[in-house]
Amino acid sequence: MLSFLLLPLYTLLLKTADFGSVTVLFSLFAVFNVVLAYGMETSFFRFFQEKEHQQAVVSTALISLLGSTLLFLGLGLWSAPLIGNLLSVSTRLVHYSLGILALDALVVIPFAWMRARQMPGRYALVKMINVAVNFAANVLLLYFVPLWAVESSESVSAFWHQPGHEVEYVFLANLWASAVTLLLLFGSYTNIRWRFDWIIWKRMMRYSTPVMIAGLAFVINEVFDKILLSWLLPADVAASELGQYAACYKLSVFMTLYATAFRLGIEPFFFSQIKAKNPQNAYAVVTYYFVLVGSVLLLGVMAWAHPLKELLIRNSDYWPAMKVVPLILIGSFCLGIYHNLSVWYKVTDRTGVGALISVIAAMITVVLNFMLIPSLGYMASAIATLAAYATMMLLSYFWGRKAYFIPYDLRGISAYFFGSITLSLLIFYVLDGIPYLGYVVFFAYLAAVFLIEYRKAKTTPIHGDQTG
Repeated sequence: MLSFLLLPLYTLLLKTADFGSVTVLFSLFAVFNVVLAYGMETSFFRFFQEKEHQQAVVSTALISLLGSTLLFLGLGLWSAPLIGNLLSVSTRLVHYSLGILALDALVVIPFAWMRARQMPGRYALVKMINVAVNFAANVLLLYFVPLWAVESSESVSAFWHQPGHEVEYVFLANLWASAVTLLLLFGSYTNIRWRFDWIIWKRMMRYSTPVMIAGLAFVINEVFDKILLSWLLPADVAASELGQYAACYKLSVFMTLYATAFRLGIEPFFFSQIKAKNPQNAYAVVTYYFVLVGSVLLLGVMAWAHPLKELLIRNSDYWPAMKVVPLILIGSFCLGIYHNLSVWYKVTDRTGVGALISVIAAMITVVLNFMLIPSLGYMASAIATLAAYATMMLLSYFWGRKAYFIPYDLRGISAYFFGSITLSLLIFYVLDGIPYLGYVVFFAYLAAVFLIEYRKAKTTPIHGDQTG
């Protein structure tokens, strides 16, 4: 959602090359976020279900992440000048980045605790405050402060308009937002009984290590294409083309937001159903409706892609990369389905399978990007993203079908999935330039979905082929 709010500001005030630089640095952030959390969030959900150990799980997880984060921060600050030289950025920007990473790591367990305790109101409030502070700080630093500097003394004006300072302002805004978030959640550290349980910690680490590996592989799928574009494209166009690609990539935020919000809510539910009489039926129904809503969202974004482009990407210099949007959206849809399908290896404690699936997808991402970027540019990255996420979805389904059978309604899921993709490609590539036809297709699809579900609800309350 923050990407959605800030995209017009960034594309209006940042050059494509500067936006490309911000994208590369945030891509590296994603890698370090996974390393600093080391799968402890998912492990927390798994062991928090053991009611006799809940307090020990909370305190052990908090102490573990606190210790590792402080160690990382100390080493990072000590080596900040060296890191700055390696990345060709200022030491000040390195300090901002280290602060953001450390603060974000320290709120992993407090956020997980709220999710596990089913406190969506408080969770959403803190997240929204984070977004509000980040957005306000970005507007202040990128728009209002430079205006003020123009009217100030020559030395002040020169300071605020140094080349590259705009990139630093983006990270300073993020640092302020992360600090406010930790302050709001600091009670999680003061209201617990500090006790570190080595036995529970070892169990959690055995569970979380494969999750971290899977997370790293997932991050490669998610952000490594941006890093490779900055490496493999000609130096004179790399930053600019990366900025174009990153801006248009952001239009997938609608699918990403939907899939992420769904995953945040449904992951604790999956674990809470482990001891239910027949949890597989519940998992099947959840996935069916995820695909149903996702198909409507996919088609809706494609129908309104060009108005959204003009609304969110305010500089036409970014628009040449719009052709990647359908592939990225479909890839995000596949990823959301994968997160639903992955329930089987999480509830059976076979997280190593998830790591293997993610590693295979990461290999696809890296190989396709290396092979295709020199000839296709950022279109290669979009193709690789779709191929990687579709592979994860298919591998999880076919593997889980044998290991932990869930009676998915394949006919209904396939109809919505492939129907929405076909119509989306038709709207974007064939009906391009005739937006009203796209709107007609979307509303016709919406009406068809309503009729199908209405008739189905009258005949049976449960979806899924019980015989497979």
